[in-house]
Amino acid sequence: MSEEILINVTPRETRVGVVENGMLQEVHVERASKRGYVGNVYKGRVQRVMPGMQAVFVEIGLERAAFLHASDIVRPPSAPSVDGAEPVGNGHTPSINELVHEGQEIVVQVVKDPISTKGARLSAHLSIPSRYLVLLPYARTLGISTRIEDEAERQRLKDVLTPLIGENPLGYIVRTNAEGQSAESLAFDVTYLSKVWRVVQENIAKAKVGERVYEELSLPLRSLRDMLNDDIEKVRIDSHATFEKVVKFVHKFMPHLDDRIEHYDGERPIFDLYGVEDEMQRALKKEVPLKSGGYLIVDQTEAMTTIDVNTGAYLGTRNLEETVYRTNLEAAQAASRQLRLRNLGGIIIIDFIDMIDEEHKRQVLRMLNKGLARDHAKTTVYPMSALGLVEMTRKRTTESLARQLCEPCATCNGRGQLKTAETVTYEIFREITRAVRQFNAEKLLVMASQSVVTRILEEESGAVAELEEFISKSIRFQAEEHYSQEQFDVVLL
Repeated sequence: MSEEILINVTPRETRVGVVENGMLQEVHVERASKRGYVGNVYKGRVQRVMPGMQAVFVEIGLERAAFLHASDIVRPPSAPSVDGAEPVGNGHTPSINELVHEGQEIVVQVVKDPISTKGARLSAHLSIPSRYLVLLPYARTLGISTRIEDEAERQRLKDVLTPLIGENPLGYIVRTNAEGQSAESLAFDVTYLSKVWRVVQENIAKAKVGERVYEELSLPLRSLRDMLNDDIEKVRIDSHATFEKVVKFVHKFMPHLDDRIEHYDGERPIFDLYGVEDEMQRALKKEVPLKSGGYLIVDQTEAMTTIDVNTGAYLGTRNLEETVYRTNLEAAQAASRQLRLRNLGGIIIIDFIDMIDEEHKRQVLRMLNKGLARDHAKTTVYPMSALGLVEMTRKRTTESLARQLCEPCATCNGRGQLKTAETVTYEIFREITRAVRQFNAEKLLVMASQSVVTRILEEESGAVAELEEFISKSIRFQAEEHYSQEQFDVVLL
């Protein structure tokens, strides 16, 4: 599989695209005015304790107080452990009042950016990643990513790292990228993370509440740290300054991949060259066309994301069951790509077209899981329900692509639909009746959109005459070009 990473840099915005076999699979955006906070460590202060939620709000210097749950405060046992990909506690979470109190200073890390009206999500279990490892300062554990499935390789990594860690009181998680890496590369990461942690400790000691004591890497470096591997053929960067930073970073941490980094200086913008701009525009639309003629409808709401599968113009060649099966197979593949491309997270429900054959259902689920296997975000897929629904979750740490690039429509306030001119007309009539009962006036002026005024004067002229007779006052209508269809004012003269 051909895979490339494209990095587009402008003074106020950086974008990273992952292209597989000529198709955009992922895109990440970072703006200078809105850099994400995930991975940053802060010295905070407990602002408010909420026993009923087993959580606290913590002031860390952001616009909104951040949320910290009791389960993210409890320390795991001090005894060292080996094998699991995540350190675990003893299963018992003390009461939040036993753990912290209002006004207490606490060092925390952002694990989820502020999303919509919610503040950032925090954890007191700090983790600092390098190329091959993740440092867990407060947990004496050695865990290995579950994505490294070969038992011999898992044992080799344990054998290499155990003497490197020695009596070091710090914990480590071995990342998927570590698979097949030499002892020298792993030793370098252990040394690097130890140095970083010493600096963080020094920063914590002198920092004031609300100050950042550790900052995650910028988007280009973070993307390469997490995604650059032997499968990536090229990394193309259109900024010479960023190219130089990346070359130094890669040479320091991944010298065997030096030859993959390339400066793009072509006249045509790099995202245009690979069709990324067009793909990003399509990723903002609800409808996703399938090659067969079917289509998906992707609908993101506050509670969850739903993906509806439709056969559309696809008629098939054999029978209905075969047509549905083929459409669902293609939809499963397309849905897994759209989740990555749009960076959709949280609860996701995919409404496949009903299938009778159990083997067809298994194959569709298998196709979905196969498509999600290359997703860097953690996903969990549940069995298909009797209604053909597949429930799944995808870990979300940042806003979706649409919410990063778009804002709610000022005309419909994000509803995605407008009241009809007829509905607004009758709202105006009710408002006129309400106004004359409360206030004295000889005349009334109604200002509304052109479509509403036109409808009133042409189709509701009889109703207006009846209303004027009923309230014993004359009514004048005035079209306002800048009014939306739902907007109107009733003025007493």
